[in-house]
Amino acid sequence: MSNRFLLDPLSSLGYVGSTLHRVSEKRGDAAFVQAAQNDPGAGIYALSGDVILLAKHGDTLDPLLTPAEAHRLGTPIETALIGLAGKAARTAISISREDAERAKERGDFLVIDLRSIAVQGLAPDHLSPLAAAKALLIWHATHRHCSKCGVETKNTEAGWRRDCPRCGTHHFPRTDPCVIMLAIDGENCLLGRQSRFPPGMWSCLAGFVEPGESFEEAVRREMFEEAGIKIGRVSYFASQPWPFPMSVMIGFHAEAQTTDLHLDMNELEGGRWASREEVSLMLHGKHPDHIFAPPPIAIAHHLIRDFIERGEKVLVS
Repeated sequence: MSNRFLLDPLSSLGYVGSTLHRVSEKRGDAAFVQAAQNDPGAGIYALSGDVILLAKHGDTLDPLLTPAEAHRLGTPIETALIGLAGKAARTAISISREDAERAKERGDFLVIDLRSIAVQGLAPDHLSPLAAAKALLIWHATHRHCSKCGVETKNTEAGWRRDCPRCGTHHFPRTDPCVIMLAIDGENCLLGRQSRFPPGMWSCLAGFVEPGESFEEAVRREMFEEAGIKIGRVSYFASQPWPFPMSVMIGFHAEAQTTDLHLDMNELEGGRWASREEVSLMLHGKHPDHIFAPPPIAIAHHLIRDFIERGEKVLVS
């Protein structure tokens, strides 16, 4: 196991390492939440669906808005307390598409998606709270009615619960666990490509965990379903929030017991075994065919990098 990684997350890995205090025990205390939001250092993250609004302060772009800047965006649809920085609240608000477009047209805000923020290296200290904000606000937008009786639910617990006024059911935010794995056969690893990837990019295989399934079982099932590869040992590496829209990626190295590929072409555009030397060239952007690995913000990058550096030792916990 990569203990160094787990105890000291790499700064290049996106959406991890938040320094905010989540104060989950105080979310139901309206007076406490209001005081934190009235603190002079309070800041607000504004989102509209999949995009974030960054305030333009001269040559800098800031996703953490002042209450006055957030007020200019219009009436929020939903509000959620992401956490505290000291005693000051970090709040997320969702605004309408029309309000976001008006802000963009005024020229005082940049409207950009969260993936681009991470890839471009913008606001690295804010990626983790932005990931929480995006996942939480999208959950509110897509789970507005009680799944038990159908009545519209209400935002409670500072945005971390929705309550049904008719049947009293409490609804909590969901996170979809997804395994991502690098299959290893000696000096080679298995890379796959999906049609939605940027041209030339190859990555690890991944898939959602199903009900009644352990993470290790999901690794073996997904690898066999997508590539026809049977897996032996499975070694946990690390995890990463992945707010597209509300997942957590659980990373593994996996021992390949077979190597003949039988690809599911509904899931993959291609699959290939690559040597450590070849994936090293891909990782450093020096491959002669101009193919490349995912960027450092993605856990796939670090799964591949760890294999390059330690070889089959990554399979030993």
